[in-house]
Amino acid sequence: MLRKLLFRNQDRKQLIIAMIGAFMGITFLITSIHYLIRVNEFGEGEEILGPNTIIVQKTVSNASVISLAKTDFSKAEIEKMKQEPFILDVKPVIANNFSVSFQTDDDLVPYFRSDVFIQTLDKEFLEIEAADWEWKEGDTVVPIIMPRDFIVMLNTFMSAKGIPQISDDLAMDINFKFTLESVDGQKKEWVNAKIIGFTSVVAAILVPENFMTYGNDNFSDGSEQKITQIMISGKESEFGLVEEMLTKRGLESKESQMVIGRLKSMIGTLFLVVLGISIIAVFVSCLVLLQYMQLLMSRNAYEVRTLIRIGYHPRILVRRFFFYFVKVFGIVAVIGISLFVLLKIFLDSMFEDGGLYIDTTLTAGSFLALLLAYGLFTLASYLTANKGIYNEY
Repeated sequence: MLRKLLFRNQDRKQLIIAMIGAFMGITFLITSIHYLIRVNEFGEGEEILGPNTIIVQKTVSNASVISLAKTDFSKAEIEKMKQEPFILDVKPVIANNFSVSFQTDDDLVPYFRSDVFIQTLDKEFLEIEAADWEWKEGDTVVPIIMPRDFIVMLNTFMSAKGIPQISDDLAMDINFKFTLESVDGQKKEWVNAKIIGFTSVVAAILVPENFMTYGNDNFSDGSEQKITQIMISGKESEFGLVEEMLTKRGLESKESQMVIGRLKSMIGTLFLVVLGISIIAVFVSCLVLLQYMQLLMSRNAYEVRTLIRIGYHPRILVRRFFFYFVKVFGIVAVIGISLFVLLKIFLDSMFEDGGLYIDTTLTAGSFLALLLAYGLFTLASYLTANKGIYNEY
């Protein structure tokens, strides 16, 4: 009876409009946050480079061929790039200044040997356990990260020998060996090697920085170390600015890295726009619901005063209005989640058809955002109901 008395003067149209606005806002809020998280995770775990990180070098021109233009980077150039507001960090890629050969050293696979090019990357840019990427003088085995092209070449060689090809997991169990040699051939050393990961981004075999320093200190001819490649880490959703800088400075990167960077930046920006719109929609619809509560209490001012005079405590009436609107927002939230699940099935399929294979599991962040919105509305509803009822007390 109390509920019928307090809510008999409702304008259902205004309530429905507010609920539709909140429902749409909640749906797009959850969707945008979910896909922002998933798109930013795209590619993680598949490559050893960290997110939004690319390896670049100067574009080779005709002037470079006849030594009229430099293809290496100076410290001043690296420091100048670091100062750009959309750049998080820039670090050099160090290469070997000595002769290195790489060979199999395992009875289970045929003998294979080749001169190779090795590099080292700053471990802050690598998505790899720090303990796995350590080496010091005296260690018997050096961990390495192998280009996938090398495994393709090794499998082609084994196929030609009539030997079964190897998978990534099997390759990580094979024993390899480095031969370090000075330019004049007077110094030579052998070091065992073990594959701990693979990359499609870097064309050289990657080794820990300490191993590279040891090799350059003990086997190089003392010539100056030239930096021909650098790593650039850019801010999320600002890859277009990074690409613009590369073009302006005559730099280039692997096309696959550029495509992923453009894709993540474009989709991330799109969902940021949707997120902004959805936050505004949720905020406005919540304001409309709160205004509707105030209007409903003012229309029932006489009933509220009468109930208080006949013995109803204001807290009872506050709870009635508070629970009613919390329930309304809860219904809207449940409908919004249901539509999100249906929309997610469609969007996941669309992304998969477009070649963007993102994680399809639900994200905790999107539901935490919904809980935050629900909590803020609950608090605002209680304060509004409390103020409205006690004004009539």
